[in-house]
Amino acid sequence: MSSNKIPISNNLSQELSDLLIRLGLVAFLVVTSVKILNPFMGMLLWALILAVTLYPLHQKISKRVAGNQGRAATILVISGILVIGIPTMILGGSTADFITRAHDAFQNDARIIAQPSPSVAEWPLVGGKIHDAWSMAATDLPGFIEKIKPQLAEISKTLLGVAAGTVGGIFQLLFSLIISGIMMAYGQPGSDAMKKIIRRLSGPEKGEQLHKLSTATIRSVSMGVIGVAFIQALLLGVGFVFADIPAAGLLAIVVLVLGIAQLPATILTIPVIAYVWWSGDSMISNVFFTVYFVVAGLADNVLKPIFLGRGVDAPMPIILLGALGGMVTGGMIGLFTGAVLLALGYVIFMDWAINEGKNSHDPLPDNVTEAVQIDK
Repeated sequence: MSSNKIPISNNLSQELSDLLIRLGLVAFLVVTSVKILNPFMGMLLWALILAVTLYPLHQKISKRVAGNQGRAATILVISGILVIGIPTMILGGSTADFITRAHDAFQNDARIIAQPSPSVAEWPLVGGKIHDAWSMAATDLPGFIEKIKPQLAEISKTLLGVAAGTVGGIFQLLFSLIISGIMMAYGQPGSDAMKKIIRRLSGPEKGEQLHKLSTATIRSVSMGVIGVAFIQALLLGVGFVFADIPAAGLLAIVVLVLGIAQLPATILTIPVIAYVWWSGDSMISNVFFTVYFVVAGLADNVLKPIFLGRGVDAPMPIILLGALGGMVTGGMIGLFTGAVLLALGYVIFMDWAINEGKNSHDPLPDNVTEAVQIDK
């Protein structure tokens, strides 16, 4: 008996050693690969998100070009660059023009800020302070700037950081769009490979379900959060430019940030409408821009229910909570990873809690029944 146990023990020890060595090599390769790709990880993740989001549109375009995947991807990427680049150039040019005019006026001691309306002083609680500060800025801008210099320096530093981050994000988005075009050109093989990986990890049936859920969640968050915020920022930004609102580009960026953070754009549109009425000369243009800004500021209330949660098994509040929580912990990428992970966790938990509990009362399979009878 003992002579037979020693070889078995040695074999088990050898197999365990081989398994540990293989696991160590796999872990080493994974960690090394992540470190090598780390500088490009954000861009690659954005490219993957864009590719997943735009792939249905890419397939529609490919049908129009005789199924040529590469040509369809090229058309989509060029169109995306134009859609993103042209409004960005318009808003950026508007902001640069405002800064230039303000600097020239300040150097020439010209009046930059108009005197406030007497009705401002009648605002409850803060009207008097706002009226005094506004009047001082209109009559003695250098003195006003000197008075608020510490606060202004802090605000300027924050605005410059936001502007620099936004510009960098736009360039990163454009490069990610180009990479996503390459991914979409080879979309079907890539999707099949991802399905095989998920099936390998979670089984054939669950793998298919989780793959569809991940794809649908990414598209839902892209359209319901980022897409709606971008559309609203674009609509309001163009309106700011035509209404000759100062710093229209910066205000459009603020609208985009508010939309992503799920805050109402009316926080900004109400002061803008007030500025239009104080500075506008034509009643018709004032009414037109008021109606336009009200409609554009409330557009997210119509668009968000249409796009957010569409085609996803998880409820819309789960997607929204995952997106917001992910953004707080992981930034813009966290919007997608948080929503996907929380949706996957919800579906897996509900499947385990409901389906497994339901199946526990079903008759046992034949092999299990036979095993129980033998034990008895």
